[in-house]
Amino acid sequence: MIRIKPAVIVEGKYDKIKLSSLLDTLIIETDGFSIFKDTEKQKLIRRLAQTRGILILTDSDSAGFKIRAFIGGGLPPEQVRHAYIPDVLGKEKRKASPSKEGKLGVEGMPGKVLLDALERAGVFCTDAPQPQRRITHTDLYADGFSGTPGSRERLAALLRAFDLPERLNKNALLQVLNTFVSYDEYRRAADTIRSNEKE
Repeated sequence: MIRIKPAVIVEGKYDKIKLSSLLDTLIIETDGFSIFKDTEKQKLIRRLAQTRGILILTDSDSAGFKIRAFIGGGLPPEQVRHAYIPDVLGKEKRKASPSKEGKLGVEGMPGKVLLDALERAGVFCTDAPQPQRRITHTDLYADGFSGTPGSRERLAALLRAFDLPERLNKNALLQVLNTFVSYDEYRRAADTIRSNEKE
């Protein structure tokens, strides 16, 4: 597992699964062309680009390049890196037939090919990260943001406090919180939300 600083933007969940076995970083799916209309996710990607930079890794077909151009085109060039996979004909094991252009996507690439693409993009981190207290599932439960009465409303308030999209699942929420928010900032927000309930 290799730690890199930039968040990685991929097209779909199978791309994310593949990269999650290789990289220790935040990975965001565009859900294909739905990124064009998902203003919350666009805002999240812009914020990630500003705070840690992003790496765009889409398929090498025309759809992948449209998505890449859409995301990269709206951001300052210094905040975006691009990694490209080679054109390899074939189909992914889970699919019954090849894609329209007959090329393997990110999910079908061998791990070494993906790592080589990342190396060419210059994203490998050489600095050891400073250890810090991370926000965990246990914190979310203990603070009433999951699995407790009223947790949905409290979680919505937490997301508003940090200006985050409401449709994040719990694992993605933790990754995003730990990207943008220190534990102390989370603690203050959680305490404020609970104290506001008592008023």
